This record gives sequence, structure tokens and C-alpha cells, in this order.
Amino acid sequence: MVERRLNKKVIGFGADVKTKKEKLNDDLMAELQTQDLHKYGLIPEIIGRLPVLVTLSHLDEDALCSILTQPKNALVKQYQYLLELDNVHLDFEDEALRAIAKLAIERETGARGLRAIVEGIMTQAMYDVPSDETVERCVITKDTVEKKQPPEFVINENRQPIVRKTKRRRTRNRAPAS
Repeated sequence: MVERRLNKKVIGFGADVKTKKEKLNDDLMAELQTQDLHKYGLIPEIIGRLPVLVTLSHLDEDALCSILTQPKNALVKQYQYLLELDNVHLDFEDEALRAIAKLAIERETGARGLRAIVEGIMTQAMYDVPSDETVERCVITKDTVEKKQPPEFVINENRQPIVRKTKRRRTRNRAPAS
């Protein structure tokens, strides 16, 4: 639809032949208008309920890496906080973050798929770290992501165990029943 309106040939001798991936990256969808949706087959009642037409492009590796690390509630920060509760420092190598982003691109899951990937990487470490009080640092490497190897643990044998404060239940001072 949009191709015809913009006089771009899609078949024939003068056509600009593109692969499926190249078509996805094309800026053609940015030229989408309501008349194109109508020609495609949508009824005007539905088109009228779309106040704004927006096209989205795929996230690249840099964008996915920044989503993993920069927001206030980024996944990396969440897992660092969880391991800090057990007095363990969590590090993600830059190559590991890039490997996670590449995996999300391969799976075509975008930013939402990052949680599943990081969860798969961190699951075993989340079970192992609290039970071993000698672990001081956990490092997620590129091999951890790509080759499914366990994270690297830095062990300190002289480490003092964590003393956790337990919360006591408050009881009300009640007058004895008569």
C-alpha cells in the first residue's frame, strides 16, 4: 500500500529487491498514513479510534545494554541488590552484557526478553550464594552467558558470616482478663 502511494516499485525490472531483514529496517513504515490502513482492509470505525499512528524500530545492542544497566530499576541493579543482602558483590562484565543483548536480538524478544535471559543466568547463583558464606564476589562473564558456564565466584575463607537481625514480634501489654 505505502509502496504504491510513494511510487516505489516492489516487482519488475526496476524494483529495488530487498531481503526480509532489509524490509524490516526500511523507513517505509514511517510513511504510514490512515488511508494506507483503509486500503489494507481496516474499517474506518477502527481507524478513527487510532488517534496517533506510530512506528517502532528494533532495539539495537547498545540500547539493550543501556536498558540492562541505566534505569533506576534496571535488571542488573536488581540482582546486585539481591546479592548484597547476602553481602556478596555482583559484577557483570561488559562482554557479558553485550552477549545478553545479542541473545535478546537473536530471540527477537526485545527488552522484555532480557528478564528471562538474566533470570536463566542468575537462577543457580541465587541458590548457591546464600548457602556459602565464603563467597565475596560473583562475576558474570561472557562464557556464563554464551556457554552456560557457572558464574565465577571469588572466595574469601577468612570472611565473617553475616549476622542478621531478626525482627521480634511486638506484643501488646494487655490487662489481665478478670
